[in-house]
Amino acid sequence: MQTFLRTSDLAKAVGIHPNTVRRYVDWGLIPPVERSPAGYRRFTQKHLDCLRLARLIYGAEYPGRSIRHSGWEIIQYAVADDWGGALEKAYKHLALIHSEKAQADAAASLLERWAQGTSAEATGKLLRIGEAAKLLGLSNDILRNWERNGLLEVPRLPENGYRLYGPAEISRLRVIRMLVRSGYSLMAILRMLTRLDRGESVDLRQALDTPQPDEDVYMASDRWLSTLGNEAQKAQAIIAMIEGVIGARNL
Repeated sequence: MQTFLRTSDLAKAVGIHPNTVRRYVDWGLIPPVERSPAGYRRFTQKHLDCLRLARLIYGAEYPGRSIRHSGWEIIQYAVADDWGGALEKAYKHLALIHSEKAQADAAASLLERWAQGTSAEATGKLLRIGEAAKLLGLSNDILRNWERNGLLEVPRLPENGYRLYGPAEISRLRVIRMLVRSGYSLMAILRMLTRLDRGESVDLRQALDTPQPDEDVYMASDRWLSTLGNEAQKAQAIIAMIEGVIGARNL
């Protein structure tokens, strides 16, 4: 005989408010729910399994668009009651996180070499902002934005105020660009560069990954390396949970 669960049963099982359970249904994170003749929702173990999975995936800070979307795809397999597909996607999800972590580590390694005096630029030419942007595959607005946010200072011609990017500026921009593209926030990069500009060239990874006390509100990308490490652990927990559901179904 089918055992039905109430909204309050699901809420209590995962430690959330009953209204949150209803929102998860509305958002498509739990399968559609049948109602009794009296109008009460009839949840089942299938709904509880999906709710636990959704809470495991989304019950933490925002991990970036690609990782979040990958987690959403895992949930959609579970909602469709394709737990084998969810498991396959969960392993791909773990691989994605490992790839993101490798890219973040590579960017940090480039930073460390550059901080020790290894140039990231071979040309000795002075470039205007348009030329620098073209060389780096960026827009003029991005270069201006990075300058406004304090990531670098660009020398200017005294007679007309035009920016001139030399090897030092281009080398610095290459490092900033790789860090940004690897997921680090501008705040994390500024925090690290501020320390470096004070002559402190050690523990730069720690600076990238450790918000200051006056940073009252910060995002996952403000401590990206730790976030990715946490996401990798969570991905392993997701895999274990899905395997547990599959095992219980096969009993």
